[in-house]
Amino acid sequence: MRTVSQEPPPLIQDLKVTVHDTSLVFPSEHIPNKPFFMSNIDKVLNFDVQTIHFFPVHVEFPPDKVAERLKAALAEILVHYEFLSGRLKFNAASGRLEIECNSEGVGFVVASSECSLDDVGDLVYPNPAFERLVTKSLDILQPDNQPLCIVQVTSFTCGGFAMGVSTNHATFDGLSFKMFLQNLGALAADKPLVVDPCNDRRLLAARSPPLVSFPHPELLKLDVPKGQDSSRPLVFKDAPEDLDFKIFKLSPKDIARLKEKAAKDAAGGGLESSYPKARITSFNVVTAHIWRCKALSSCADADDGSSKSRASTLLYAVDIRPRLEPPLPRGYAGNAVLTAYATATCGEMEEWPLGRLVEMVTEGAGRMTDEYARSAIDWGEVNVGFPHGEVLVSSWWRLGFADVEYPWGRPRYSCPLVYHRKDIILLFPDMITTSQNSGDGVNVLVALPAPEMAKFQSLFHKFLA
Repeated sequence: MRTVSQEPPPLIQDLKVTVHDTSLVFPSEHIPNKPFFMSNIDKVLNFDVQTIHFFPVHVEFPPDKVAERLKAALAEILVHYEFLSGRLKFNAASGRLEIECNSEGVGFVVASSECSLDDVGDLVYPNPAFERLVTKSLDILQPDNQPLCIVQVTSFTCGGFAMGVSTNHATFDGLSFKMFLQNLGALAADKPLVVDPCNDRRLLAARSPPLVSFPHPELLKLDVPKGQDSSRPLVFKDAPEDLDFKIFKLSPKDIARLKEKAAKDAAGGGLESSYPKARITSFNVVTAHIWRCKALSSCADADDGSSKSRASTLLYAVDIRPRLEPPLPRGYAGNAVLTAYATATCGEMEEWPLGRLVEMVTEGAGRMTDEYARSAIDWGEVNVGFPHGEVLVSSWWRLGFADVEYPWGRPRYSCPLVYHRKDIILLFPDMITTSQNSGDGVNVLVALPAPEMAKFQSLFHKFLA
């Protein structure tokens, strides 16, 4: 079997990072101080996300020159992203989270490591030591006055460096953050913006009056007293739990095998397709495969029937930019993803062929029409709640952060800073094949209690064979 769960490689425990300078970067031009509207999608994403971008040595751009260029480019880009140098605040009168565009700046940190990039070793496997490559908050500011974005440049002894970026998720989704990085790279190279950002988040405002025209089982309503600040999603906070952590690697050949199995199931043996709605894509087959493994790993070994009748709900993000009527502008700079879902019982997932599960994943995304998306946004206007399911598949696979061009070249690897959660499975690109536009492999990051992990691993290989 070519596909294996990767055991932890030798991980460096301490990157020996020293912070040399912490400062604020302000917009290079005046920005009017005004409240900035945030959509119902933005407001439930009020938590920080950290990404790390590793760069090899570049003769013309030593780390100190990179830091200088990045700092200047940040000052310039803040003019185009008027909200980013502001501060989040809760408007008690409207009951909404908004950004005050007060130009109080973004954070900028310069640091160095006593290690070389080669000493860091495996960049794909999440290493707790990577936390030192990102600054999550600035000690020079009060807790209620933290920037929406902090950039840290950490030099390595070899001349390579890491760019760690912490942003509040309410500011960007994955696609708009990639466009932000593309624009930052362009400005650092004294080039024009790659994409003009569209900052008008009222394009995703709820209708007046709101019209919830669909049931939304993918959303969990919370009981929050009216007028209370509900902008911090408490459902994202974990109770302490002892979890095993593994990476399951799927090679291009493994993914092709899953596609072949799903296509054979969908074709059926008769004149008509058995599962005509199934779209046989890499994401769909991988997601269906890991959904089944995750659901069945929670089933009791000695089953009295209750486990097989238990429903499992899969959640995954769908970009609504092209699905709205009219579509959102290409440069829409906010969050424009909603949660699609698929639900089946464990008994069904054990019995059904892969093609049927792929069809369910396909149907979940297909459900996301303009009217359904508007209904979900309106749901957030009349309710306080968050996406809720047994497992969320969060895909960083095709976001393309490693394809962003900077004056000092593309990153060797880009990844989020990982926190282990049993209800979130992450898909990461494989560094070896990121240069391939198609046919690339994927890393599946799973965290589960030890007994469930053993079952997941067994099921993963069983259903792949």
